[in-house]
Amino acid sequence: MDHSARSASFAAASTRIVDVLVPVALNQTYSYRVPRGMELKAGDVVGVPLGPREVLAVVWAENANPDPRLHNRLKDVSEKLDVPPLKGELRSLVDWVSNYTLSARGMVLRMTLRMGENLGPERARMGVRLVGQVPKRLTPARRRVIDVLSDGLLHGKSEAAKEAGVTTGVIDGLVDEGTLSVEAMPRALPPPPPDPGYAQPEFSRQQRTAVDAMRALAANGSFHVALLDGVTGSGKTEVYFEAIAETIRRGKQSLILMPEIALTGQFLDRFASRFGVRPMEWHSELTPRTRARNWGAISAGEAPVVVGARSALFLPYADLGLIVVDEEHDQAYKQEDGVHYHARDMAVVRAHIAKIPIVLASATPSVETEVNARKGRYQRIVLPSRFGGQHMPHIEAIDLRREAPSRGRFISPRLAGEINTAIERREQALLFLNRRGYAPLTLCRACGHRFACTICDAWLVDHRFRQRLVCHHCGFSMPRPSACPNCAAEESLVAVGPGVERLQEEAAALFPNARTMVLSSDLITSIETMRSELNEIAEGRVDIIIGTQLVAKGHHFPRLNLVGVVDADLGLGNGDPRAAERTWQLLNQVIGRAGRDQGRGVGYLQTHQPEHPVMKALVACDREAFYENEIASRERTLYPPFGRLASLIISAGDRASAEGFARRLAALAPRDERVQVLGPAEAPLAVIKGRYRFRLLLKSVRGFDLSDYLREWVALGPKPKGNLKLEVDVDPQSFL
Repeated sequence: MDHSARSASFAAASTRIVDVLVPVALNQTYSYRVPRGMELKAGDVVGVPLGPREVLAVVWAENANPDPRLHNRLKDVSEKLDVPPLKGELRSLVDWVSNYTLSARGMVLRMTLRMGENLGPERARMGVRLVGQVPKRLTPARRRVIDVLSDGLLHGKSEAAKEAGVTTGVIDGLVDEGTLSVEAMPRALPPPPPDPGYAQPEFSRQQRTAVDAMRALAANGSFHVALLDGVTGSGKTEVYFEAIAETIRRGKQSLILMPEIALTGQFLDRFASRFGVRPMEWHSELTPRTRARNWGAISAGEAPVVVGARSALFLPYADLGLIVVDEEHDQAYKQEDGVHYHARDMAVVRAHIAKIPIVLASATPSVETEVNARKGRYQRIVLPSRFGGQHMPHIEAIDLRREAPSRGRFISPRLAGEINTAIERREQALLFLNRRGYAPLTLCRACGHRFACTICDAWLVDHRFRQRLVCHHCGFSMPRPSACPNCAAEESLVAVGPGVERLQEEAAALFPNARTMVLSSDLITSIETMRSELNEIAEGRVDIIIGTQLVAKGHHFPRLNLVGVVDADLGLGNGDPRAAERTWQLLNQVIGRAGRDQGRGVGYLQTHQPEHPVMKALVACDREAFYENEIASRERTLYPPFGRLASLIISAGDRASAEGFARRLAALAPRDERVQVLGPAEAPLAVIKGRYRFRLLLKSVRGFDLSDYLREWVALGPKPKGNLKLEVDVDPQSFL
């Protein structure tokens, strides 16, 4: 070896190489050289060149055996970001979730680095101060700015412009003339930490037993799963707050996962009442800068308690000591696009990796969680009665075969009479229908034409408040026409079936003096609007609430004593293996809004099948009968948790391509007697956003490694090309 070759070999050997993971749709790591003087270790967040651009990445491991021949072809790490490194437990979670869900590791990592260009130290915010002489040209706008800043204090530029009623350009002009100076504003002080001793509540005897168990769980600090199983209104939140208080005392962080973080204004107020300050929030409605600030505070250990939607599970906590999954049964915990994961299940995985306790809270536990508690895998902590001695609601079925509403109406005479009585007592009533819009279908009486989405296999939903027909799957919408586009008949269009908007119209006709409000996700313009509407209800300024499943989750309405479920059968007929469970949970939760404060709550179920096991169990308030029946059915058919499921969804721009690919893939499925491959079959929603969809469903015994089987199968199968797409969903929750 000549001298130059030896020198190059020595340089290669003496230069450190690290493998980094990039938050893009790739599974493998890439090797980069570490520049001299740069200290790097596993978990550090770095900037690296990837093709023509600079991207964020995370050092995943030291490359102990680099190939010297590749040394000169490797690029250097560009920079090390001034943020705490991702801990080993979080990197292990990324690897675990990727392996289990068959998602690219880079896409899982992306959920931990949602900040993009905002990641890193916060830029100084600039303000303006009055320092110079009045400018020669003094317009009315400039005079207003000078008046606002005449106190000589430092003001935010945009705030000063808003207060003076001018654009920021007027401010800039005064800066250019020397009238105003620009200075860095002091960084806002972080809020004080939650105080575990701020306002300790008085607990009932039953609650004290649960509180003691919660405190012991948190104090022990090791991996342990507890189901906090309490009826609606029993004080589950206040009880698990005591586990959080204990975790704060131990100097560790707590994460509270919630299915709908945008709807938790009441929860945040309750937290502040207990701990003196609100917790840190994490959800999609935060501004990018706020998300970056919160991300930094969480990773630096400056956020003792975080309340967040499912993505909060992947944040880089400095010292996580407790996870709480509120409403653990909720379907919203399953992410249906990108990385297909279930936040409740992955929360248990994170708790196991981090060796910390986790609390699953629900009044209607999922069948999976119920079975784990029955088998002793999870500790069950029970709150069997409502706080303050309030009774659980009385429930009655209204058999629509015998007590049908009048033609064109959807509220039965008996339910209408009970609502009228409630209003006379100055109580509130809730009409529940899990269907947004005015009507699920619009058709022409003259020719029978039905309005369907142009790019989905779905009917357009009539939204009268917006005067549009809308597809709830792709978002396509069109103005509601005055004439039929098929036969040109005028005034021939008729709405078929009810939605919540149509119910409000009927309620207004039946109860003309009542104040009504519709609560539906498509009518929410902002989190603040939603919280304002919930406050109006809580303060008694609404008589009849008309809502979708939005109203079933955790709200406390003191004057609400009557719940009428307009179509209790709605969720039972869709072929979903979890249909009975979901209907049971949803109706239990929504009826549980009644009678939480004063008086006796009552729920009415309008149904065409009062003999259905779900309806009978609800009316009898026989939770045990429901679970016994459902668990026996699942065990008999080997559905979860007694078996495992996975879906392969193949989609393409045309039907033939999707079906052909699905059939080729199915033919290559590895033979294994422990796995049953069903399909391919056209998906129930065969077309979404112009893409034709076919589904393969896998069913296996419980202990089988379905992820490994899928990995082997997908590797054997054809690779999707062009507009073909293959999605893998392990443990699917939706079967559409």
